[in-house]
Amino acid sequence: MTLTEVGTVAFDAIETPFGKRDKVVGGAATYISLAASFFVDRSNLVSVVGDDFPAEMLDEMKKRGISLDGLQVKEGEKSFFWSGKYHYDMNSRDTLVTDLNVLADFDPVIPASYQDTEFLMLGNLAPAVQRAVLDRMNKRPSLVVLDTMNFWMDNTMEELKDVIYRCDVLTINDEEARQL
Repeated sequence: MTLTEVGTVAFDAIETPFGKRDKVVGGAATYISLAASFFVDRSNLVSVVGDDFPAEMLDEMKKRGISLDGLQVKEGEKSFFWSGKYHYDMNSRDTLVTDLNVLADFDPVIPASYQDTEFLMLGNLAPAVQRAVLDRMNKRPSLVVLDTMNFWMDNTMEELKDVIYRCDVLTINDEEARQL
């Protein structure tokens, strides 16, 4: 069983009622790929980072058997950064900062070795990028899962709706569901 994850590998600053952490490794694709590595035969990552992203984390991902053939490292550029404040229910949150950095012009490359993937997870990215990934797959995976968030709903709703129609599963929280 193979899974290809396309999404953010990033830095986050997280504030909750229980604590605050600055510049921690974050990104949906980071944790999707790590979690999936326990359950799939092959986990394939497609993303982009700046040269500020810690090599130790990439080494850890490789140790977990995650293919980084689809990871672009942009020299002299900064990784994506997101900052958010979660409310007491830990389900609703406010986005405080979104610095796209390397994501601003991310053009995903789907390696030939990823083309036979059974499952595709489109993480929280611009809908245009998610659509490009779908268009670049030689064959549609058996299951396509899409994650998104309020940032894309606020800024690119029509593009997002077009991508949603091409997917099998949508993962959003209740606040985002109401916004759709």
